[in-house]
Amino acid sequence: MFPGMGNPAQMGKLMKQMGIKTEEINAKKIIIETDDGNLVFTSPQVTKMTIQGTDTYQVVGEAEHESTGSKISDEDIKMVMDQAGVPEAKAKEALEEFNGDIAEAILSFKD
Repeated sequence: MFPGMGNPAQMGKLMKQMGIKTEEINAKKIIIETDDGNLVFTSPQVTKMTIQGTDTYQVVGEAEHESTGSKISDEDIKMVMDQAGVPEAKAKEALEEFNGDIAEAILSFKD
């Protein structure tokens, strides 16, 4: 066990001797974007730790998973509907399948 582990003042002194600096950051919200959506931390506790010139951030709190939803615009859906002669649901489905590529979505309905 390290000396000073039970005493915050001694722990701070030891960390300073080792060149470790910590700073509390007053964050209101943290958003981590992932391929599956976002992780949203409201009222997180954030600590910035600098060790040998490298910053590390620690986030503590409850995260909620938030879906990023579709990034397909209404204009794109309408264009596929008009060009391919398909209903809105089919146009949107095709755009999602082809990651928003309008031309591919339209061509997918052509025989």
